[in-house]
Amino acid sequence: MKELFQHSAITDGLVVRVAVNFLPEQSRIEAGKWFWVYHIRIENETDRTVQLMTRHWRITDATGKVDVVEGEGVVGEQPVLEPGRSHDYVSGCPLSTPQGSMEGYYTFRRDDGLEVRANIPFFPLAAPATAG
Repeated sequence: MKELFQHSAITDGLVVRVAVNFLPEQSRIEAGKWFWVYHIRIENETDRTVQLMTRHWRITDATGKVDVVEGEGVVGEQPVLEPGRSHDYVSGCPLSTPQGSMEGYYTFRRDDGLEVRANIPFFPLAAPATAG
């Protein structure tokens, strides 16, 4: 698992793992556009069923500019995770600089109605030196 996912955070039994890769074929370096794809795996190691309700991302570029992205679910879904289950999805992030970072949190609703927050680990976005 550690080989595939470079970054992870555990919050009260909710595990968020991240693998990130720079995509030169989706980037337009000459136009000042760099693009990364990230794979998220969310694991429910609690004894309660949870549903992912919202996401909150803090995306920072190399100039210090911060974009906050909030919304319902992930890639159009609000998955339900029973104990011991996981959910995977893939998304992307464009930046106008060759370096940056992402971090944030998900809000889940447990089967007893309680809302809980799970941290998304900080992870760097770094294009290879050969990419601009």
